[in-house]
Amino acid sequence: MNKKVDFHLSDYAFYHQTRGNKICHFIGIPLIMFSLMALLRPLTILPSFTAAELLIVLTFAYYLTLDLRLAIGMLLVSSALDVAAWKIADVRIGLIALIVGWIFQGIGHAVYEKRSPAFTRNLVHLLIGPMFLLNEVVHVRPVMAAGETPALHR
Repeated sequence: MNKKVDFHLSDYAFYHQTRGNKICHFIGIPLIMFSLMALLRPLTILPSFTAAELLIVLTFAYYLTLDLRLAIGMLLVSSALDVAAWKIADVRIGLIALIVGWIFQGIGHAVYEKRSPAFTRNLVHLLIGPMFLLNEVVHVRPVMAAGETPALHR
């Protein structure tokens, strides 16, 4: 068992305990992920391989260091968003998705959580957020119960 992924998920959960914030993140994070694919798609590295696919490969490699099952799930989710970005093929839509996604993130923290986002303390949480949401859906790893405080925050 990888204790590092459990630490990251629990630490992230500490900043995301309210239902309203989680709902905002379930909307905002996929929009931001899609926007990255849409905005990086025009940057061709090889034929049919763009900076978006490079991002997917690099994040998949990082997720593999944490948890194999969640890494595969994140690869599937990221790939689906990448296909959507290829189909839409409009950087303007990507930019709109980025703005709307961050608005949802801001609303979640300002209105519901009343706590700064986790990434303001640890930039790794920008990668943990999508994995946390996937784990919330598929329940691969146990995460601390709402109201518990990781040792880091005591």
